[in-house]
Amino acid sequence: MQTFFSDLSDIEFPVSEKVSGKTIRKSILDLIQKDNPKFTSDNFLSTSELNNYRETYIEGFLKKQIGSLTDLDQTVLDSLKDKTTLTDKLDGEELMVMTFGQRIADQVAAFGGSWTFIISFGLFLLIWICINIYWLGNTGFDPYPFILLNLILSSLAAIQAPVIMMSQNRQEEKDRERGKKDYMINLKSEMEIRMLHEKIDHLILNEQQEVLEIHKVQIEMMNDILKRIDK
Repeated sequence: MQTFFSDLSDIEFPVSEKVSGKTIRKSILDLIQKDNPKFTSDNFLSTSELNNYRETYIEGFLKKQIGSLTDLDQTVLDSLKDKTTLTDKLDGEELMVMTFGQRIADQVAAFGGSWTFIISFGLFLLIWICINIYWLGNTGFDPYPFILLNLILSSLAAIQAPVIMMSQNRQEEKDRERGKKDYMINLKSEMEIRMLHEKIDHLILNEQQEVLEIHKVQIEMMNDILKRIDK
């Protein structure tokens, strides 16, 4: 297998990874020359080394646009560097252990916001009123104006409201976490698209250089043929 030595690190790499400095975007080349002033467009480096500087450039771009990198941004960059999928990490974080109180709050909120609760509670009120007015002749345990019933309703509302709010607060936390995950996925997609554009531009520049070299060879061949014809 043919190899070459990188002018950037003097490390031996397969010749398939050989990249000319002439095909590197100026912004990336400036970043390389900042760390290695002796490196010029006439030198060569490997694809892996170039990718490291691309990631450094993207990290610098993020810091310039956002300011300081948050934990979410750093997670996205680590995922890009490690070449791992971000959804695997997010799915692992999704598994949350719910406490007994949280489960009760969710069940109360789900039942309290259903037609089953409305219909059953309406029937309970109707039966309560009918028993006290018609069956007990309004002289039973809770005659009109149903003070005991009002007390029960007030107590139920006082207990049910904060329990439902507990469930809503937890749902808001889940929505915030979901928003953070959407932001991370969108940010990684944007960064990968930028890297893809960079690689495509690199391929186009490299292809143009090869076409120019072919044209030069063809011109030299034509000049040789013309010289022979003149002789």
